[in-house]
Amino acid sequence: MSALSHLDAQGQAHMVDVGDKAETSRTAIAEGCVVMQPQTLAIVRAGDAKKGDVLGTARLAGIMAAKRSHELIPLCHPLLITKIAVDLEIDEALPGIRVRAEVKVKGQTGVEMEALTAVSIACLTVYDMVKAADRGMRIEGIRLTHKSGGKSGVFQADASPGGPV
Repeated sequence: MSALSHLDAQGQAHMVDVGDKAETSRTAIAEGCVVMQPQTLAIVRAGDAKKGDVLGTARLAGIMAAKRSHELIPLCHPLLITKIAVDLEIDEALPGIRVRAEVKVKGQTGVEMEALTAVSIACLTVYDMVKAADRGMRIEGIRLTHKSGGKSGVFQADASPGGPV
């Protein structure tokens, strides 16, 4: 594991200077899921949530969150994101909703935090939209699954058995 780039010689947090880094195409993909009771999933599937369209609202929330990651995470750079795709899938076997976010940029730093933020907020939005029906829902498995571009190259997570893929 490499040294932490956000710490200076005295161990204090600082924002990394990316000004001299090469501009490259960068992609990050993250995933997670919201596990819920089958009855709650039926409400989502039928479009009967009192707050409205659960999947559409969560998708939009994830997109908006990715664009604001630098406002939420103290040392995160603001980026000119070129693509954000947030996909939500009903999974009867889970039972619950699987969330996947892909974020792209052509820039000097990666978009891992943006992808992870998109998934996190999309999951939280699903929870918020149907919490009246199921306060016992669990948000699980939020992780980076793929990263490409930049000096460190490609990262591909191992598939986790039984978890989101």
